[in-house]
Amino acid sequence: MNNSQLSFIASIKEKIRLAQYEALKAVNTHLINLYWDIGKDISGKQAESWGKSIVPVLSSELQKEFPGISGFSVSNLWYMAQFYSEYHDVEFLEPLVREISWSKHIAIMKKCKDTQERRFYIMATKKFGWSKNVLINQIGNKTYEKYLLGQTNYNTTLPENIRKQAILAVKDEYTFDFLDLADEHSERELESALMNNIRSFLLEMGNQFAFIGNQFKIKAGKKEYFIDLLLYHRSLHCLVAVELKIGEFQPEYKGKMEFYLTILNEKIKLSDENDSIGIIICKEKDRTIVEYSLRTSPMPIGVATYTTSPKLPKDYKKLLPDSKAIGEKIDAFFEINEDHENAKE
Repeated sequence: MNNSQLSFIASIKEKIRLAQYEALKAVNTHLINLYWDIGKDISGKQAESWGKSIVPVLSSELQKEFPGISGFSVSNLWYMAQFYSEYHDVEFLEPLVREISWSKHIAIMKKCKDTQERRFYIMATKKFGWSKNVLINQIGNKTYEKYLLGQTNYNTTLPENIRKQAILAVKDEYTFDFLDLADEHSERELESALMNNIRSFLLEMGNQFAFIGNQFKIKAGKKEYFIDLLLYHRSLHCLVAVELKIGEFQPEYKGKMEFYLTILNEKIKLSDENDSIGIIICKEKDRTIVEYSLRTSPMPIGVATYTTSPKLPKDYKKLLPDSKAIGEKIDAFFEINEDHENAKE
């Protein structure tokens, strides 16, 4: 087949895929509407003091009447009631209820009790096309908390057009639970293990990162220096220098990263790219020391930690900002991603 034929066939395939997606979306919308209405009716009867006994009776009668249709079990009917009662009076949740499938809603309701957290996962599932298993994994890895707690100075060191997106490109903690490392390991062993699991590493970093190289050589005068990992952020259009540290963050790490970023900007980055950013990933950090260290830096640097276990530190949720600030960050995150998608069209 020639190129014209291949192009024609590809266009037809794309139309079919789009039609399938629209059909599935329509089916999902009708199903969610039905479950919402049933949940509303059950909640109403509960308010009228009908008690819990009506749900088993309703389940039995519906399954007799519609034997070929699943979804009317006692537990699922209770989920419908919970779905309506917990979402209908939350102004930023109700418009989202038809955006993802019912099984994903159940996963979010079971694992997330905070309304902003539910909002984040609904929007992220829709935006990034997460499957149910990926969604559950993201919740288990505390993706919500990790994005909201990131420590950077990007707000004061980057231009306004990329500032918000850069802030949300860095997590507070990265989970490298795919690595087979001993509790005591060297920086070189950590780097080598990440390179041997490069796909998992990039997925954990975020869907916009691309790998350029490890031990990336740069020169200053007659001396050579090596950046642990050099990545590229596709939508920020910039190089990302990553330094790996197996201990606690030290203020002097900032100076080394500033040195690397200066050389990258002057000798490596292309003329149409934005200035480079840095991410220092340590085993531990004192948040106050990080704050003071980054405050006076003229270069855009973020400091994160890593763990080889998906378990978060105790009281991690207590560090989150108030609900209004969380809402603003979530808005910024998904507005930026929407703008990026529109720019590609």
